[in-house]
Amino acid sequence: MTAIQANGIKIEYDTFGAPEGKPLLLVMGLGTQMIGWHSDFCQALADRGHFVIRYDNRDVGLSEKFGQLGAPDVIAMATAMSTGESLSAPYSLADMAQDGIGLLDALSIDKAHICGASMGGMIVQLMAIQAPERVLSLTSIMSTTGDPELPAASEEAMAVLLSPGATEREAAAERTLRVAGIIGSPDYPAPPEELRERALEAYDRCAYPEGSVRHIAAIATQENRAEALQAVRVPALVIHGKADPLVRLEAGIATHEALPDSELMLIDGMGHDMPEALWKQVIDGIDRLTSREEGGPSS
Repeated sequence: MTAIQANGIKIEYDTFGAPEGKPLLLVMGLGTQMIGWHSDFCQALADRGHFVIRYDNRDVGLSEKFGQLGAPDVIAMATAMSTGESLSAPYSLADMAQDGIGLLDALSIDKAHICGASMGGMIVQLMAIQAPERVLSLTSIMSTTGDPELPAASEEAMAVLLSPGATEREAAAERTLRVAGIIGSPDYPAPPEELRERALEAYDRCAYPEGSVRHIAAIATQENRAEALQAVRVPALVIHGKADPLVRLEAGIATHEALPDSELMLIDGMGHDMPEALWKQVIDGIDRLTSREEGGPSS
C-alpha cells in the first residue's frame, strides 16, 4: 500500500493487475476503508484485464484526516434532514469526487473506468458530472441520485447508520455484526466469524469513527444529481439489491433512469452489502461494461 499526494491531501491506495490493463478506480462507501473492496474481488477484476486501483477516501483508513474541521452533531443533522432545514458540512461529496480525480492525476491516468459502492456510488457519479472527459465507464452500486423525494431508509437502518462508531476493538466487531444483521443481504448472510475477522482487520488498520460523522454530513448536504446525470454520456451500469433497507430499491432504479446509457442489474435477496456469493455476477457486469467501451459485446 502506498500514500500519494492528490488534490492537495494524502491519499492511501493500492493496485492489482498490470498497469497496461484497463484502469478501474474503486471507491468505497461511508466510513469504510478501501479493504472493504476485498483483495480477492480486486484480483478477480485484475484477472479480467483491469488495472484495479482502490483507495481510502479522505477521513478514513490511512488517508488524510480532517479532525481540525470538527465533528458535526449527528442528532442535529438528523433533525434538520427530517424538517427540511438547510445543512452545512465540513466538506462535500464534490470535494471527495475531486480526490478521486486527483488520484488519477497523480497516477498519470488520463481516463478510467470508475466504480463506487453506496456513498462511493455518489462520488463516482459526481466524478462523471464534474470531469466527463476523464471517465470511460461508470458503475454505481447500491447508491442513489440524491433526490430527496425517493423513499427513505428504514427506521432501523437509519438508526444503525447514525449510531456512534465503536472506539474499542471488541466493540467494533460487535457493531459490525449488528450492522450486518440489519442492512446485510438476507439471502446471503455472511458467516459471523468472517464478519468479525474483517471488522478486527479494519480496526487494527485504522479505527477512526469521527471521520464517518463528516462523511454522513457530506451525504446529508448532497444536492440532487438526477438532472446533471442526464448529461452523462458514458456507458454505465447500475447494480442494486432488491432487499436493500438503507438505500432503497427505488434509488437504484432512479439512478438507472437518470443515466441515459445505463444498464440496470437488480439482484434478488441482496441488501446493502456485496456478499461473496454475488461477486461473480457483479464482476461479470463490470467486465461487460468495460468491454463495451472498447468495442466489445454490449450484453
